Amino acid sequence: MALPVSTAGAPAGPVRAVSARHFLRLKLRVMGNSFRGQGWRIAMFIGGALVGLWFAASGFFLFAVPGMTGNGRYAMLVAAGGGGLLVLGWLLLPLVFFGVDETLDPARFALLPLPRRTLVVGLFSAALVSVSALAMLIATFGLVLTAWTLGGWSAGVVAVVGVVAGLLLCVAASRAVTSAFASMLRSRRVRDLAAVLLAVTAALLGPLQIFGLAALRETDWDRLTGVATVIGWTPFGAPWTAGIDMAQGRVWAAPVKLLITVVALGALLAWWSRSLESAMVGAVSSGRAPVRRGAAGGAVAQLFPRITGRMRRDRFGALVAREARYWWRDARRRANLITIAVVGIFVPVMTNLGGAGFVEGEQGMTMSAADSSPVLVTISMLFVGVLASVTLANQFGFDGSSYAANVVAGVPGRVELRARMTAFSLYVLPMLTVVAVALSLLLGHPGWIGLTAGSMVATYGAGLAVSSFVSVLGAYSLPETSNPFAMNTGAGMVKGLLTLLAMVVAAVAGVPMVVAAALLDDAWLWLAFPVGGAYGLGAALLGAYLAGDVLDRRQPELLATVTPRR
Repeated sequence: MALPVSTAGAPAGPVRAVSARHFLRLKLRVMGNSFRGQGWRIAMFIGGALVGLWFAASGFFLFAVPGMTGNGRYAMLVAAGGGGLLVLGWLLLPLVFFGVDETLDPARFALLPLPRRTLVVGLFSAALVSVSALAMLIATFGLVLTAWTLGGWSAGVVAVVGVVAGLLLCVAASRAVTSAFASMLRSRRVRDLAAVLLAVTAALLGPLQIFGLAALRETDWDRLTGVATVIGWTPFGAPWTAGIDMAQGRVWAAPVKLLITVVALGALLAWWSRSLESAMVGAVSSGRAPVRRGAAGGAVAQLFPRITGRMRRDRFGALVAREARYWWRDARRRANLITIAVVGIFVPVMTNLGGAGFVEGEQGMTMSAADSSPVLVTISMLFVGVLASVTLANQFGFDGSSYAANVVAGVPGRVELRARMTAFSLYVLPMLTVVAVALSLLLGHPGWIGLTAGSMVATYGAGLAVSSFVSVLGAYSLPETSNPFAMNTGAGMVKGLLTLLAMVVAAVAGVPMVVAAALLDDAWLWLAFPVGGAYGLGAALLGAYLAGDVLDRRQPELLATVTPRR
């Protein structure tokens, strides 16, 4: 469907101005075409819609509890706290897991004479047509019921305006942040700085969570309601609490909070507009690449990044070098590596130190982590290993149509999968090592380094085997866009289900490590690393061997599946 825009030539008919409805029609047309002849895609979309409606109904009930019980004491706490978490979720979840719907890729509009304002309004309107937006709207209408019950129809009307404004705010925030972050990841000059900042942020999440849980046990809920009141005067809580203020007699506060929401929405749209233009232009250049001279076989040597070391210059080495270079340079893959670094540090700290407290001794305040045990540590390490491995659950989707080169070259499936595992592991295994050492030192048990490392490596290897099968049998295409967080319509649900399947199977494969930690006691502290390493390596090689045969038979079908449909 072509957009009716004016061109340099004489138009064949009357020229009509482009408006938001054209973008909406275009998105619906593209969505319909993507479902044509794809029964599994339709099923996934319906499944995602049902799951979204279930979450919507649950959220509606939670937000409506103060009104249904007739007790408005904690209405402000529910509105500000729950609404603030929703805004935070729309900001962070697209970065770390689900991605954003890029059915209408902004880059495809780069050559059309569309004003930036028209493009932003059109894309923003199209972004509102999604299951997640509808589910959130249904859930937050519980606030309307609460405001209407506590303050009458006038408070209910204000709550409706606030809920709609809050939805617009969440969608705008999600688009602005992902677009700006995608531009940053495309810049090679700030790539390393971004990774360091994210790692530092992740390292601080554990201690902050510990302090938060310790404070929660002694929380004065009346004082927490005061904190919610403060949050209500920020963009995180302003749209959701306007109706509650109206219901509780603070009529003057409602229009002020709606004004705060409108100002924040305008700022986010302006920010998105600026980052959207850079996304349409393309990747950020980092300047002229240095030329290495004088090395024997220099033309071939330059194709192997330094991380591959002295790997053999054969077919397997070339595949590893190509994948290693892609994992470092491709913004979409690099975003997954950053996610592993962030969650890989946060989850073990939260699991093992979440119940820790601070006790006063002769040397002052010290942290107590007495609840930690080899079994608990092993379970948390299993999760990290699983999380790292499921990144390859759609590894061929990263290639897209470029996978045709491997098909034409007749690369054996076993060699292909082993090379992809090796290249990915060059980046992931050092991260897992850092997590294992850091957690053991934080727990005050340096002797547990072998336990933590062995548990992670075992589950990581088993997860690679599982992900190999999932990536061959359940691959899906990714949009051709410079945004590393972009997803095709319905692909978010597909990605979620495939990732969940791979995680469950890989976690089951790692259960023997938990059983051994529970039964062998101190002996397992010495055996965990060699046994876990052998277990993980054997599982990965076996998975590549078996899944490679399946890949050899499905190469044409796999190429057709991962090739984006225009």
